[in-house]
Amino acid sequence: MGQETEDSQKLRRIAAAAYDYDNDPRWADYWSNILIPPHLSSRSDVLDHYKRKFYQRYIDPDLVVEVMSTNGSSQSTNPSASSSSSSPPSYGQPQTHNIGSTARASGPSGQNPTSVHWYRQTIQFSVNAWVFVVAVLAIIPLAPKNLSSRAYRLSLMGTACSSLYSLYTLYGRPRAWNLQGIQVYVQSIIATKDFIYFIYCLTFVTSHLCLKVALIPVLCRSLEHVAKFLRRNFSRSTLYRKYLEDPCVWVESNTTTLSILSSHTEIGLGFLLIVSLFSWQRNIIQTFMYWQLLKLMYHAPVTAGYHQSVWAKIGRTINPLVHRYCPFLNTPLSAVQRWWLR
Repeated sequence: MGQETEDSQKLRRIAAAAYDYDNDPRWADYWSNILIPPHLSSRSDVLDHYKRKFYQRYIDPDLVVEVMSTNGSSQSTNPSASSSSSSPPSYGQPQTHNIGSTARASGPSGQNPTSVHWYRQTIQFSVNAWVFVVAVLAIIPLAPKNLSSRAYRLSLMGTACSSLYSLYTLYGRPRAWNLQGIQVYVQSIIATKDFIYFIYCLTFVTSHLCLKVALIPVLCRSLEHVAKFLRRNFSRSTLYRKYLEDPCVWVESNTTTLSILSSHTEIGLGFLLIVSLFSWQRNIIQTFMYWQLLKLMYHAPVTAGYHQSVWAKIGRTINPLVHRYCPFLNTPLSAVQRWWLR
């Protein structure tokens, strides 16, 4: 049994090494979100390590990625590395790995990494499946108002918890609970999709304004997670093949469509919050914080492509009307645009 597992992992490592990362747009986003000191980013062993982690996350979750040894890798690439062994560990390893080392080392020493990965995936699947069901219940028009409102907040809270758990499993805890340690940690996760969704859900769950349309990105996210888990782990199940295979295949083949739908909804919510400022339900702080989040979505690599496309369409529609009918708005709009792009 152990020999079969070892052979299986060997084949998976060969497949990971042969994968065409350059033609996968997700790899560029993944690599751009990893903060590594400049003298390490060009090392082949560091690059190969993160390629295997990318392959494990997006292609084959059963691939076991070994912890990258600082001493071993530095000795193999530079015989004189022993003279620099007194340097801080954070300069010998990628920053994201150091941040997450606390979480990875917290498990029992004899625990199988594959079983730990399966356990984490199962938790994510359970939470996202629950979020999907509750969010659907929240947007059903015939549901009682009290039940619908409670389901709305529970679905946002579930997504926030799922995003936090994902951040914890990938990045761990801050290495130091001081201002500098927390700042380094936040800088490493601020451009990730999980952090963006956490702030997104936190913005709406703490507001008295109940906007059901805010559940569309939550539904798309949970649907993607559930479909991916079912396809990878239950593809041989008779029940899956009979009832769930076609919907899951459709979801996985239309992730771009779901992302475009989410980006349209997120930007539309920004304008809806501005309109709400003229009602008794206005919340100036929430509106300001949400537009800061939209600015982050515009610049973050994981969401920039979709948001920039939507804003380009809005610009092509609005700018000619402003120039023709409201030329006095050109100056304030230019100031807002400069703030937005910096």
